[in-house]
Amino acid sequence: MDEDRHRPETPGPDRVVCALCGTDAGSDSAPPTWICSVENGSRRYFCDTCARTHIRSIEGRLDSAWW
Repeated sequence: MDEDRHRPETPGPDRVVCALCGTDAGSDSAPPTWICSVENGSRRYFCDTCARTHIRSIEGRLDSAWW
């Protein structure tokens, strides 16, 4: 076969930023101390400081809009 096969480029993941305070994780993946929440079909990341502040709401499974 003489066809050139090229795979389409997949975009790299976006930078991880806290959904509440805007703290940048400094990498393409969240640190192990951060929390990931799926709300309305999209992932939202929360830094360790915001997660500690709102832990009761997180454990109660409230959407971040209610915090």
